[in-house]
Amino acid sequence: MRAGTRALGRGRRSLAQSLAIALLLLAAGCATLPDVNTGGAGNEAAQRETVAAGSVLRSLQLTPELENRILALDPDHISESDVRSVLEKAPTPRIIMIHGGVYPVHLAMTSLGKFLVGMGYPEDKIRQQPDGRYSESPYTSSSKLAGAIAWYYEHEATRVMLIGHSQGGMHVIKVLDELAGEFSPSIAVWDPIADRPLDRSTITDPVSGQQRPVVGLSVAYASAVGAGGPALLLPNQWPMIGRLRDIPDNVDEFTGYAIGVDLFAWNFGEGISGSFRSRGSGTVRNVVLPADYVHVTAPATRALASSQAMRDWLNAYVPGMDVDPSSLPDGPHDNLLYAADVWFSIKKHWCLEAQRLVRARRAVTAAAP
Repeated sequence: MRAGTRALGRGRRSLAQSLAIALLLLAAGCATLPDVNTGGAGNEAAQRETVAAGSVLRSLQLTPELENRILALDPDHISESDVRSVLEKAPTPRIIMIHGGVYPVHLAMTSLGKFLVGMGYPEDKIRQQPDGRYSESPYTSSSKLAGAIAWYYEHEATRVMLIGHSQGGMHVIKVLDELAGEFSPSIAVWDPIADRPLDRSTITDPVSGQQRPVVGLSVAYASAVGAGGPALLLPNQWPMIGRLRDIPDNVDEFTGYAIGVDLFAWNFGEGISGSFRSRGSGTVRNVVLPADYVHVTAPATRALASSQAMRDWLNAYVPGMDVDPSSLPDGPHDNLLYAADVWFSIKKHWCLEAQRLVRARRAVTAAAP
């Protein structure tokens, strides 16, 4: 997927428009959507503090037929039929999206969330606890998000997926560093429904049944678009100076998206220089989006899921495929390549997580007396 595909998409904004938006947002300063977590459910939260070993796997409502269909899926080629008839009934990972730091850029991530729902992803696995918003603020404590990721894994058995935009992309990597123990050797588990920390820094691993610390947990997939630039000068992102491009090994696959020309991310057309890299042996992909994508609206993709023809094209997409603009379905094409690549990865890791749990569940069942 190279910058030469920039001819795609009707109504692409010009560089002059990007500059105008940049001036507007710089005038807005660092105003952010307020953090409106409210807490509550105190008595119910006490019942969620401990999880019996093996209980989550045993509670999964999966028939042998559905298990076989899940295991038969090819993670790299998931059709809409596979999504609607198999994956929607399978264990589904929680997605935590983190929006950029300037109001109202959170609306772009809301659009991405609605795109994913339109493509078949369960909405309740995208909306954030406890208030139902689509994305988190990049000013939310990274240790709090790491603690919530541990809670979700303990209670749902699927590993979380992280998607970030702009400063939110930086925060995704900061959360990965939290889980890797880069900032603290111990992190409290955070109950996202009661919106409070628990008095423990370990969870019951839903697969092994053993106690394990929050630090060291992994996520299934993470991505960042437009990460970098002056947001690194904000106090909450100072810890990422000098480490933003280095991805720890606690994510199965990380994708970094760079817009060919992105003034917000201090990318002046250098392509993939300054790209993301693995600190160890993890899978890290770098994707260059067309230079006429607009930083502020890159995740705005809701309209792409509105037609069957476009959904068919998106579901047939695989990374690296040649895209002929003349072959694209009619309708909006804004941010198409970003949407296609993110959706491919989400489907892939949704499938892999479901298959992992089916195998674990069968192993637990076979071992039971």
